[in-house]
Amino acid sequence: MLLLTGATGLVGSALLRRLVAEGAQVRCLVRDPRRLGAQRVRVQIALGDLTDPPSFRNALRGVRTVVHLAASIRDQPQGSIEELNGIATWRMVQAAEKAGVERFVFFSVLGASIHHRARFFRAKALAEQAVEEAGLDSIVFAPSIVYAPGDPWLTVLERLALLPVMPVSGRGRALYQPIWAEDVADCVMAALREPDGERRTEPRREADRREADRRASGHPGRYELAGPETLSHNDIVRVVLGSLNRRRPLVHVPTPIVSRSLRLLERVAGPNAFATWDEAELMEVPMVSARGAADVEGLGVEPARMAAVLGVG
Repeated sequence: MLLLTGATGLVGSALLRRLVAEGAQVRCLVRDPRRLGAQRVRVQIALGDLTDPPSFRNALRGVRTVVHLAASIRDQPQGSIEELNGIATWRMVQAAEKAGVERFVFFSVLGASIHHRARFFRAKALAEQAVEEAGLDSIVFAPSIVYAPGDPWLTVLERLALLPVMPVSGRGRALYQPIWAEDVADCVMAALREPDGERRTEPRREADRREADRRASGHPGRYELAGPETLSHNDIVRVVLGSLNRRRPLVHVPTPIVSRSLRLLERVAGPNAFATWDEAELMEVPMVSARGAADVEGLGVEPARMAAVLGVG
């Protein structure tokens, strides 16, 4: 039995389709089963969420593998970024150890550090530490920006593109290696298969070299998920504009103005705010891997370019 959290999210929904198609026994920890759509009749359902530790115990009964995707990049009425990402993961790991879980798969983020300027990155770093220190066979994925057509982030950009000018927070120079959610799901599936040797598309010598590099780094079960190209925030905005066949001049809004405006919006609109400063700040910090797309390709996945996924050109 595999327990999947975040099954209704960007990566989770793509991964769930693949797991069900392969006939895996999947249990989903969800607040609202209706959000699973057609998949809800093909999986077991455990009601609960990240703020309800007792629901972890029920969800983990008979589970051998946990794939923990659930996360939040903004404060929620149920808990803060730190509670939903850091503390909740620590509690999930503890519950998994007590339940006899064998393998724990966790999604962090590229560049996570307890000294990072962004709260989300600090919370993810603490969660990653909890996973790595647990007595479980763990796999940690650290992706750059994950996207898919129609996702909330791209939807905001598309709406902003209706304006006569395209506002960009800060200078727009932070670098990213965007990776498509479908490619991320393929990576997870490949990593889940690896212990059984069911999938290995690269030569054994190259695979062994990549694994040796990961062990030398001190993180043998850690994969950095990066797309095939490095794009600045400005570049990403231009790709989105190209997908919409719109030409708009980019207007860079000073960071202090963006910060104050979004904090005020959040106080007024609460959880209904279309964007928060914690979310916008993520577009001003780089998320790149020195290894580029090597870990993705090492899992047998050929990552797609963002322009190709969004239908540019």
